[in-house]
Amino acid sequence: MSSYLDFEKNIKQIDDDIATAKIRGDEHAVEILNKNLEKEVAKVYKNLNEYQRLQLARHPDRPYAIDYVRLLLSDYYEIHGDRAFRDDPAIVCFIGYLSGKKVVVIGEQKGRGTKNKLKRNFGMPNPEGYRKALRVAKMAEKFNLPILFLIDTPGAYPGIGAEERGQSEAIAKNLFEFANLKTITIAVVIGEGGSGGALAIGVADKLAMMKNSIFSVISPEGCAAILWNDPSKQEQATKAMKITADDLKKLNLIDDVINEPINGAHRNKVDAAKELGNYFLNQLEELSKIDKDELVKIRMDKILSIGAYEE
Repeated sequence: MSSYLDFEKNIKQIDDDIATAKIRGDEHAVEILNKNLEKEVAKVYKNLNEYQRLQLARHPDRPYAIDYVRLLLSDYYEIHGDRAFRDDPAIVCFIGYLSGKKVVVIGEQKGRGTKNKLKRNFGMPNPEGYRKALRVAKMAEKFNLPILFLIDTPGAYPGIGAEERGQSEAIAKNLFEFANLKTITIAVVIGEGGSGGALAIGVADKLAMMKNSIFSVISPEGCAAILWNDPSKQEQATKAMKITADDLKKLNLIDDVINEPINGAHRNKVDAAKELGNYFLNQLEELSKIDKDELVKIRMDKILSIGAYEE
């Protein structure tokens, strides 16, 4: 059953009318209603504001990392464990084939349903998750395999146990190691890009965002609570923070924006996966022409240019 957001009320009404017409067997009405649905979807999604894109980034039906793996990879195999403490289900790592090319995918996984969300810790990785990501990335480097990072987290887990096991150290080490990794790396924000939890697998040759994803240093609710002592001002905070894909592209903080189906990735996972897969393959073709040492230099220069300005 589809979940509808507040700005999708008209879409829901037409969907309900279509379902009723199908039950009645009225094919003519279904045809007309489908045309009306296309027009309404185009109208709604053409004029989305920042807060509505935030809602889409968090949509419960939005494709997660494992969804993209299943849609894009063949003969894939999951890799578990950090070889130091335990396996963290909030980080998933796979090796497989994408259009005949052997690749490694490392992603953050939120989980669906109460049981699975608890298992995945709502997509908030512990330090062992980031260490697993680093272990698998180093393996990819050893065998000269390109890496696709799929970012989707509200943030790194802030629990006492995570801090005791070195959460900040694990994130910092990933930033350093991924900046110097001698293999092709492409990172894509597929939903939420929450602060250091996103950055920990976000240092790459190319950083892109799906059209309806967000990337921020803090959640809009947290920002509103700190600045105005009022978490309900999250919509105002969302606009002020410039966290959408289009905003961050204008600020040159990301390299590309990946288009989604007109009705959003949550309603058309297959086409969303095609867009993501095509982007990865196109970037892989271009980056494969660059020597590995030069690749690291270009990556480092890009990182060091962020935040630089001239008076």
